[in-house]
Amino acid sequence: MRPENQSSVSQFLLLGLPIPPGQQGLFFTLFLGMYLTTVLGNLLIILLIRLDSRLHTPMYFFLSYLAFSDISLSSVIVPKMLTNMQTQVQSISYVECMIQLYFFMLFVSLDSFLLAVMAYDRYVAICHPLHYTTIMREGLCVLLVASSWILSCSNALLHTLLLVRLSFPADNTITHFFCDLAALLKLSCSDTSLNELVIFTAGGILFFLPFGVILGSYIRIGTIILRVPSTKGLFKAFSTCGSHLSVVSLYYGTAAGVYFFSSSWDSKDIIASVIYTVVTPMLNPFIYSLRNRDIKQALEMCVNRVKFFKQQSLNPPVAVRSTGR
Repeated sequence: MRPENQSSVSQFLLLGLPIPPGQQGLFFTLFLGMYLTTVLGNLLIILLIRLDSRLHTPMYFFLSYLAFSDISLSSVIVPKMLTNMQTQVQSISYVECMIQLYFFMLFVSLDSFLLAVMAYDRYVAICHPLHYTTIMREGLCVLLVASSWILSCSNALLHTLLLVRLSFPADNTITHFFCDLAALLKLSCSDTSLNELVIFTAGGILFFLPFGVILGSYIRIGTIILRVPSTKGLFKAFSTCGSHLSVVSLYYGTAAGVYFFSSSWDSKDIIASVIYTVVTPMLNPFIYSLRNRDIKQALEMCVNRVKFFKQQSLNPPVAVRSTGR
């Protein structure tokens, strides 16, 4: 491939989801509803954490950033997908594709790190409860979140810069519903060995390192609980860690299946991508709110406040006139 062909591609064509033509409207409505649920649900989580002082703890501090990351991840993918489904125009410019890839990689990595940080927080809370406030101090929490952002931005930038140097053929159709790294590498007509090496080294480290932290934290939690077996202790541990484990299983299971254990890119991988880019961000607010007593209480208190102020606005207090003698 000659060097001048490297910059000849000005746009890509996204095939989108494998949906029958007669069902485009149904799936458009479905994904629009899922996206709105994702945005509103995660915004509600962030709002409750900001308004309720009882939720100003490390666990909910990390949860608020996870909710923000979930909103951002869906916003990078879903609006463009919905636009293509509605207009039947499947094109995406080269620059827009690279930008989408960068932010997709950023927020996928950020989700991974935040889940690991939350697992460490649960480990400290259960295994070292007496020293929890001294270990999980505000400075450490801010440092963990900042480090997650820096590593995620660096990882996304590395993969994007390595992809920009590649050449693409005239038939630039991406068999996916967004600019995914694996699909773009498969499309490229250049040597992608360096890109694949980086995926399985830097990408593997940044994927399995957080997963190792999560696995190690829960192994340690399990051993501590089994030393003092009690129904109350098991229930408390399950209520504390059950939500997080559910999200981890959804996220890591589908992501690993797409990027590390898939030999070919087909409809099964596209479905798995839908799960961790659309479905999981939508389910996170429900998983954390339905299984979390603190979130339920904060939501109830917020609803009561709204009802009170609404009642006050409808029935303002009547001023009592004083009669002088």
